[in-house]
Amino acid sequence: MASVDWETLNKNLWDERAPLHAASPDYKIHDFLTNPSYISSVVAFDAPLLGPLAGLRCAHLQCHIGTDTLSLARRGAASVVGLDFSSASLNEARRLAAATSSSGGDKLGFVEASVYDALRVLPNAEFDLVFTGIGALCWIPDIKEWAAVVAGLLRKGGRLFLREGHPVLWAVDDKVENGRLVVKYPYFERGGEALLLQDEGSTYVQHKEHVFEHTASAEFNHGLGEILQALLDAGLRVTGLKEHQSVPWEAIPGEMEYIGQGEYALKSERWRLPLSYTLLAIKE
Repeated sequence: MASVDWETLNKNLWDERAPLHAASPDYKIHDFLTNPSYISSVVAFDAPLLGPLAGLRCAHLQCHIGTDTLSLARRGAASVVGLDFSSASLNEARRLAAATSSSGGDKLGFVEASVYDALRVLPNAEFDLVFTGIGALCWIPDIKEWAAVVAGLLRKGGRLFLREGHPVLWAVDDKVENGRLVVKYPYFERGGEALLLQDEGSTYVQHKEHVFEHTASAEFNHGLGEILQALLDAGLRVTGLKEHQSVPWEAIPGEMEYIGQGEYALKSERWRLPLSYTLLAIKE
């Protein structure tokens, strides 16, 4: 497993799914096009901790089809550059930006590259904010290298905003056994060793009928302590950490309920499991 070409495997997965995501009602592309003040439910959830963005130069790492990227611009950012390794995802992101050029799309730029190549393709030490949205870190093997990228992109005084699925959630089986949540997968990094998964030919949004060619993915967990220490070692100061009892997808089917604002939570005893977290840091 350690020798798996994780990047090619995952790029193929996302390239196939990006057009389906853009066409899905779940990504609300129609709302972005028809309502110039519409922002994604992800960024709306993030807003209280994200704070004011007016005038900021932002980098959005692993931006997918650009809905959150556009939402950052609509919340006042002066410019937002989205980076992703999936060409199909960026095709959709650029299409969205062009169609919303009078309502934030003109502030957007997109670069195709691995997150680990960000310092090669983006300006160094110039960004006021690095934003990483939920469902990103599980696709990369080395959290220390990621933290070094974040630190390298930020100017002095610039900040990181990260909301991510909780590593405890990533370690739990999505199939409940006899009413019990079961830890099945690794919590900690394993020296870059990937967890190879099959998604049974599906994706996490409503979509038109499609026979998937690419169903395998290589995924990685990173313990919360590993993430915190990586940022500290990269020279950032952690200024906030909040764990949440919700996540923006039905992570454990049948055991969760929709609670509004795009979020799902356990149906009962929500205190049992942290589902996501928000981490804030600053470069000094």
